Amino acid sequence: MYVCLCRAVTDADIRQAADEGVADVHQLVETLGVGTNCGACLEAARSIIDARSAADRLAYAA
Repeated sequence: MYVCLCRAVTDADIRQAADEGVADVHQLVETLGVGTNCGACLEAARSIIDARSAADRLAYAA
């Protein structure tokens, strides 16, 4: 699903960036350009990156 229409960034792109070390939305903005035009996608992008980080923390704890 497209998260950032302005930059054509999908949820899969965001998850891949997280897998490659992007840890927060600020790094996501720098890496993929998410939110640099209209900004409407930032909340959804933040939710995806935060969910991925939480899942990684749980996997590490197990």
